[in-house]
Amino acid sequence: MAYDIHLADRIGQVLNAKKIPFEEKKMMGGLCYMVDDKMCVGIINDSLMIRIDPEIQDELLQKSGCRIMDFTKRPMKGFLYVDPVGTDMDEDLENWIQYALDFNPKAKSSKKKK
Repeated sequence: MAYDIHLADRIGQVLNAKKIPFEEKKMMGGLCYMVDDKMCVGIINDSLMIRIDPEIQDELLQKSGCRIMDFTKRPMKGFLYVDPVGTDMDEDLENWIQYALDFNPKAKSSKKKK
């Protein structure tokens, strides 16, 4: 599966401008941005994937282009997709990324495989 390279560049620019150290990892057929060794944001096809506080999920789902992440055909609480209509403007993309960054310190790190 391919992912939107232009969106990848824009995400990198936002994280660099905020001086957030991150690591890019190819996973789930897309690209994931790890912050503090935790999945924070990513790209699947042309959609932004964000990991957010599950408590604000319903509120964010009201925003343009936002939908539940159902990568495994089952809804994933605390993970959302934002379609291109919701990330077209730089300010909108920055806001979505900020939601993920705000939750990142509270997010649990995935267990490392031995």
